Order: sequence, then structure tokens, then C-alpha cells
Amino acid sequence: MRVLVIGSGAREHALCVALQSDPAVTALACAPGNAGTVTLAQAFPLDAADPAAVSALAVEWQAHLVVVGPEVPLVAGAADAVREAGIACFGPSAQAAQIEGSKAFAKHVMTAAGVPTAQFSAVGGEAELETALDEAGAPYVVKDDGLAAGKGVLVTTDRAAAVAHGQAVLGAGHSVLIEEFLDGPEVSLFALSDGTTVVPLLPAQDHKRRDDGDGGPNTGGMGAYAPLPWAPAGLVEEVRATVLQPTIDEMARRGEPFSGLLYAGLALTSRGVRVVEFNARFGDPETQVVLPLLETPLAGLLYAAATGTLAEQPPLRWRDGAAVTVVVAASGYPERPRVGDPITGADGEGVLHAGTALGPDGLVHSAGGRVLSVTAVGEDLAAARQTVYERLASVRLADAHWRTDIALAAVEGRITT
Repeated sequence: MRVLVIGSGAREHALCVALQSDPAVTALACAPGNAGTVTLAQAFPLDAADPAAVSALAVEWQAHLVVVGPEVPLVAGAADAVREAGIACFGPSAQAAQIEGSKAFAKHVMTAAGVPTAQFSAVGGEAELETALDEAGAPYVVKDDGLAAGKGVLVTTDRAAAVAHGQAVLGAGHSVLIEEFLDGPEVSLFALSDGTTVVPLLPAQDHKRRDDGDGGPNTGGMGAYAPLPWAPAGLVEEVRATVLQPTIDEMARRGEPFSGLLYAGLALTSRGVRVVEFNARFGDPETQVVLPLLETPLAGLLYAAATGTLAEQPPLRWRDGAAVTVVVAASGYPERPRVGDPITGADGEGVLHAGTALGPDGLVHSAGGRVLSVTAVGEDLAAARQTVYERLASVRLADAHWRTDIALAAVEGRITT
């Protein structure tokens, strides 16, 4: 099977690592890729947000399967263009990808499907904003309705900050969602779907805040771990039955079947499981800890989801142990990340590239806010965590920032439901 991965982040690097180890994959490409993926896969320059360019590359390279990593190409219609060219594609249509592209759309789907989620108000103008905030009360949850690379949500007890964030989103031409605050720990659960069948993967937990102790601004994710030793027994099956399958069924009923990866961001609240948000693709950095634990060959699973044959696949096989990943971010991330700094140690074991590029000197340089994801697998969470921080010690990037407490609360037993 010839597999073309679309994207340039650590998620795509993790996908390439998993696909490269699959005996069914005879050729692998990643476009546009980064300084890490070029060691595993052919690289091609590509504007991933251009569906026609994605489709043309898939045809020219004679791909059997295209795997679209990021949300922007999916919302733009890349999967539609690839399928129209007669090539199997892992990723939802532009219509179905609105489950991530519009949080209001996702809320309407959940309401129709009876999926438990936070109460919300959709705000289209500044006159409604303050009224909606007063009705919701603190802590305030203010969300950008559109794509915001994981950084469009503000949770705060500061009303002035909530108003300012909402005004900024409105000023950018997006509508705003004001939601009730959901207590309890958050869980990320991926599920493969072919539009009918749903196959959940392992649950993981992401760390969104930039700084230790969940301080600082929201980011695209500073680290993750899997599995979750504190998760209630039966959680995955409960979410499959009450969240994932009803959502897939509702999308099919609307004539917008969802084929690809449905990512449920969940809160385990005092009143039960609630959906925080849906994404339409593998999450980053959770992909970096879920895929290393998957023993079932990945290419066949993604092809089955893309071709409507997921129900024919045997149960997934998982390796024992746990995985932890820590994101190395550039100075100034997420507001104004500095780029162009040389990196050493980027070829170490477990190092996945994100915002990197090869400079004219042939060395790896930073090229984005989240630069690397350093990952380790261990016999348990404590062992994986120890190894990942040992690996981080060999990475050198001027003024780099990473959290030192990824998975620490779980290891110390401080997370309860």
C-alpha cells in the first residue's frame, strides 16, 4: 500500500512512525512534512489547505491511501477532492468536518443526538456577549466558534478578561459560544469511524496550559499521557454508547456521514460524562502517546475506515505499559514564538518533530511554536515519565520551554473522578 500523509506536525511524524512499521506499507510520503518526517517518508512541497493541490499530489504519486492530519485541510475539503479522484482517504468530508469547524454546529448535532454536553449560548454580537456571560456566571467559558488551533478557548473567573476575549473573537469575524463551566478531569478519546461503525482507541489526557500546575495561557497542547490509571472502569464503553455512536448515527441521518477520526474531548463531571468539544482528526499531542501503544497495524485500520469496512476488522491489540510525551516549545510560545534557532539532539530516540525545518546549513532549526514532542514508553506511567524527561535532557534549543509536570498528578494519584 502506498500511503500519503498530509501535514507537518508531530502528529504527522507519529503517524509516519506507525505506518512505516506496518508491513503492508510499501511506500510512504508526507507533505509538506518537516525535518523529522523526511527521514521516514518522501517529502513534497504542498499547500495543505488547497484541496486541489492535495488531490493532484495524491494522483501524481499514485497513492492508495491518503491520511489527512490537520483540521484546516479537512474543513477546506481535501478529503472530498481526494475521493473525487478515486483514491481512498482517511478523513471526513468538508461538511462532516464542521463538527470541528463550527462549535455551534457540533452543539446542534449533540442536541439532536442526545449527547451530554455543556449548556451554551451562541453570541453573534457584542450586545449579547455581556448578557450571556452574566447568565452563565463564573467561571466563564468563552469559545471561538471557528478553528483556532486549540487556542480559542478562555476559562477564567475574570469577567473583564472574558469580555475582552469574546470581543476579540467577534472582531475577527467569528461568532462566540458562552458555555457553562464543567468540573472534573478531562479525557481525550479517539475513535475510528467509517460512517457507521465506531472503534474507540485508548483514552489519553492532554495538558493544555503552557506552564506547570496548569498555569499560563491556553496552547495547542504541552504534553499528554496514556492510558489513564484513574479512569473509571467501563469509561470507554460508556462513551462509545452515549457519545460516539449516537453522534455518528446523527451525522449519517443528516446525510453528512462522518468517516475518519472522531476525537471526543470529555469532562468527567460530578454529574457524569460531558462532551467539551469534538475534533475531526487525530489530536496533537495525544496521537504521540496513543499510537506507540497500538499493536494492531495502523494502515489496515485507516484503510478500513476510509473504505467502509471497519466492522470486518478484528478487535484492536494494545501493548502493556504506558506512554508520555512532552512538548518542547519555542521562546515566546504561544503568543509570539521565536523561529530560526538551531536544534541539537533532535534525532534522539523518541523525538518527534513538529515546528522544524532544515536550514541552509543542513542543520535542524525551529520553524514554529511547538517545536518537538519527546515521547517514551515504559512498563507503567512512572517509568515512561522518568524516561521521557531523561530524553529531554539531550535536546538543545535556545530559551526553549517545556512543562516539568506532565503526567505527574496521575503518577502521584492526585486525579479523582
